[in-house]
Amino acid sequence: MDNLTKRTLGRTGLEVTQLGFGAAERGLPDEAEYDDQAGSVLNAALDAGINLVDTAPDYGASEGRVGKYLSHRRDEFFLATKCGCNIDEEGNRLEPGHLWTAERLRTNIDQSLRRLKTDCVDLLQMHNPTVEDVELGGLIEVLEDIRQAGKTRFFGVSSTLPHLAAFVESGAFDVFQIPYSALERQHERIIQEAADAGAGILIRGGISLGHRANEERQSKWEQSGLDELIGGMSRHEFILRFTLAHPACHTTIVGTTNLEHMKANVAAALAGPLPADLYAETKAKLASIGEEPE
Repeated sequence: MDNLTKRTLGRTGLEVTQLGFGAAERGLPDEAEYDDQAGSVLNAALDAGINLVDTAPDYGASEGRVGKYLSHRRDEFFLATKCGCNIDEEGNRLEPGHLWTAERLRTNIDQSLRRLKTDCVDLLQMHNPTVEDVELGGLIEVLEDIRQAGKTRFFGVSSTLPHLAAFVESGAFDVFQIPYSALERQHERIIQEAADAGAGILIRGGISLGHRANEERQSKWEQSGLDELIGGMSRHEFILRFTLAHPACHTTIVGTTNLEHMKANVAAALAGPLPADLYAETKAKLASIGEEPE
């Protein structure tokens, strides 16, 4: 079996597969009757060589399913989850939005560890806070306390502009989770800046926001004439390989609840990033319709 490419996740030193697995399980109900379907895909991801799984308390039954189906394989993969999620022990939302307090972060990690059936996660990420949320809550110190307690090895933040710039400048975070795809290029430069500062880069939305498109993104694809470039590739493969071609894409988490889709993702990743000339030509076409990084 061919092996998936691995990249070093910034200063963490973790050698992660450039294709990771996002366990948000969108479209799959939380009821127990669907657990085995989720478990089959989770195990198939590890069987294919993927060694990073990303989840969150916000994702319904996801953490519990990861714990149920993958805890016996814990030494085979790096585990990432999130905090700031206003969720109770059973995974029910207490109220809309997130809660940025020291107590909530500590509660989140303790609940997550129980659901995930592990003593420590490899990466704990704040789930889309503002800069003000982090500063007012003194949350960097809280995350450091959680790390010192042995409950996470590294911590990071899932974020977007304009907050990313300040978070990168702070130097406090080991990893950034950032949206990026051919049709969502706003963060192309800040991704590189964060990596240049030594942080690990975990890209989200590298397929789902790119080719399983809403009307706006579908229109961008048609306007840019990308079908002229894809050759024998599907749009799905082209979008994923575009994401992999970003020089600072250490890993991109791609989720699915369908085994065939998961296999297609792996096949696309094994084909490798788009060649440099095709990557550049794609960006030129996108720039011609105004789709450029901020």
